[in-house]
Amino acid sequence: MQFIGSYQAKTRLPELLRQVERGESFTITRRGLPVARIVGVEENIEDIRSVIDRLRTSRARRRPIPVKELIAHRNQGRKP
Repeated sequence: MQFIGSYQAKTRLPELLRQVERGESFTITRRGLPVARIVGVEENIEDIRSVIDRLRTSRARRRPIPVKELIAHRNQGRKP
């Protein structure tokens, strides 16, 4: 991944997009600090899929919470 300043990214956007289409990615910086990434759509979709898979795995490991317990937590601290 290459780093590029925000001004340079603005002035070279068409060129950057062509490079991203070829599989490259860029981190845009402002005053030396990363603020955004330009990545190809396919790469981004894979990232999203991996996050969804991790969430599903995490949810499968947890025990279901009974409705009565949820209601008790909701009502905790409320005035009767």
